Amino acid sequence: MTESALVSFHADVATDSRGRRIQEILDWDDDQLERVHDYIQWLFPLTERSAFNPGAPILTATDIAAFRQRPDLRASLHKAFLRLLAFYGFAETTGEPDLSIVRAPDFPRRAQSWARPGNHNLLRISRILRAMTQLGLEREAQAFLAALEALNAEDPARFGVVTLRYWRNAVSPG
Repeated sequence: MTESALVSFHADVATDSRGRRIQEILDWDDDQLERVHDYIQWLFPLTERSAFNPGAPILTATDIAAFRQRPDLRASLHKAFLRLLAFYGFAETTGEPDLSIVRAPDFPRRAQSWARPGNHNLLRISRILRAMTQLGLEREAQAFLAALEALNAEDPARFGVVTLRYWRNAVSPG
């Protein structure tokens, strides 16, 4: 059986539709991650078509099963997650069984570019949370949500109730 484009991309045996390998995207600087808008659907695929990148691949049930069964695919997804965490000014800390997302030293500077109502990165975060939950990184998604909720608790107008509802729904089972 032939692997899908998404599985092949995360397995690092193929490129995205623009000829980029996953590591190339993960090596981009923060400015490039902010400026380019057609990679997030490859790093964090969903089961529905993207309104912003209609040519992006759609996650299938077979893809979901592959990610849940294959440690290499979950490791690729996790690596993408860690890169986007750094982009947002967060870091993952682990100590079995605990996992948490904490603010990195550069958080105040990084947050200036995204942590405000209406910013397109809030949609990206929704995508990240949903994809990770669907593809087997539920713990990491829950930890990221907890960090975002803590940030919003300091300033409830920062994201708003609608955004928080989307994020909470993104990590809900089902």
